[in-house]
Amino acid sequence: MFQILSIAPPIAWLLLLVMFAVIEGVTVGLASIWFALGALAALPFALLGFSVWVQTLVFAVVSLVTLLLLRPLMVNILQPKGSTPTNADRILGKTGIVTVPIDNVAAQGQVKVAGQVWTARSASTTPIAAGVQVTILRIEGVKVMVEPVTVPTHVS
Repeated sequence: MFQILSIAPPIAWLLLLVMFAVIEGVTVGLASIWFALGALAALPFALLGFSVWVQTLVFAVVSLVTLLLLRPLMVNILQPKGSTPTNADRILGKTGIVTVPIDNVAAQGQVKVAGQVWTARSASTTPIAAGVQVTILRIEGVKVMVEPVTVPTHVS
């Protein structure tokens, strides 16, 4: 990096700024924007004639500080926590009726739940006969994973 800076420090910092900005544009993952900000901060120091060591120190400090302070904030803004619920999530935990026998080995099975027919698979891989009530455990792609409803036994 020092060989690049020995050419003409302002031009070198400007080239580094552009390079880091292009990398950020390609990756879109907050990977190098911090270094672009560091190069931008070092540029005025180069224009004012400060030594390469001072310019490099400014670059390193600004890059590190923006990485440590701004990255968590930006991650929260750009990637909100949790997932966005969909209409399909409404069936989780609901009871449905097996309309086509569920057999994971044969890759067949359907369940009707909340007025909708879903492709279904057994969560335990045990086949489930038609007419059996099942609980929807999760959704995997376009299939629901189910288990038979267990009826509590009452001891008298």
